[in-house]
Amino acid sequence: MDKKQALHAYIKEELLKRIKSGEYKVGEKIPTEHELCQTFNTSRTTIRTALNQLTLEGYLTRQQGSGTFVADKKVKQTLSNTVHRYSDQVKVQGKKPEISLLSISVIPADDVLQETLPVHTNDPIQRIERVRKANDEPTQYEISFIPWSIAPGITQHHAETSLYRTLKETFHIHVAKTTEHIEITLADERLSTHLKCEPGLPCFYIETVAEDSTGKKVEYSRSYFRGDKTNFMIERNYPHREEE
Repeated sequence: MDKKQALHAYIKEELLKRIKSGEYKVGEKIPTEHELCQTFNTSRTTIRTALNQLTLEGYLTRQQGSGTFVADKKVKQTLSNTVHRYSDQVKVQGKKPEISLLSISVIPADDVLQETLPVHTNDPIQRIERVRKANDEPTQYEISFIPWSIAPGITQHHAETSLYRTLKETFHIHVAKTTEHIEITLADERLSTHLKCEPGLPCFYIETVAEDSTGKKVEYSRSYFRGDKTNFMIERNYPHREEE
């Protein structure tokens, strides 16, 4: 162990290795706090700190009166160039995808939307509020904004499948590019209600602007992902060039 590393951090890393290597399998009960105290020759407070961090990060789940278990694997989503929809990415991981529509409404464009989308004051904007799930557990809460002039009359069926596919097949708009900004935020009461999590849970917050093949902005969205249920893969390609 690195002398500069706190003991609870070392224990957390060791337990995480056992989870990721499959030594502790999904759904399996891990050793008790007392057993871990004996294994690592440390106090229950130190063990509890490590377990609390792994639980907060979504690797463990605690069941009152039963013990601590290895949580289901997080939903992996790709932020690199991909043609795979959310449902496709989830299915590949052996999970059941679902998109639940919370609301569709038409609102007037405000200052923020005017800065992001090609609209003027009070232009009609479709506001689409959805929750995405994997195996019936909420993983993402999303609010999308699409100008009425671009895709008038988006329906519940459209919203509960794929908005980008709807834009292409129904409105003949191909989303050619997205720009995404990622931050970390904490779940407030509204988010915790939609994501079925405790307030204060770390979440990924992503703002996305989608453009068509001409560079016209066609959609703006705000998405919140449960940090304990989701992780992301970013793949970069570097073109070959002569060293300068």
